Amino acid sequence: MKTVVNLTQQSVLGEIENVLDTYAYHPYQQAFAIPDLRQELIAFVLNRIPCLYSVISDEQLLIASCDKESWLNNKLPRSPLEQQQHLQRLIHEGIYSIFQEKSDWISRHLCESVQLGSEPSHWFG
Repeated sequence: MKTVVNLTQQSVLGEIENVLDTYAYHPYQQAFAIPDLRQELIAFVLNRIPCLYSVISDEQLLIASCDKESWLNNKLPRSPLEQQQHLQRLIHEGIYSIFQEKSDWISRHLCESVQLGSEPSHWFG
């Protein structure tokens, strides 16, 4: 049996991680650790680029699941620097757009999560 694999999505997920690593933890990395916002960023980027699919056998899929990163690196076509820069620009654009659109929600959500963990310790008596 054969399986269709979306290679573009895997590539985008990796590049989102790389780009987010260049942002401050608070509020950017913290905000995009929220599953709904992360999905929105992924959708923002994927809707703006063509997708590349590959058909693989179940045996290849089992091997790929064991060594996913090296398999993807071998299967994905080497893209020119311009394509990588374009993808990074889209990710930055998506981060900015989502933050603009949902700034109030993000502020409330991040403040709630900080306040929950900021209760003083009773350990000292």
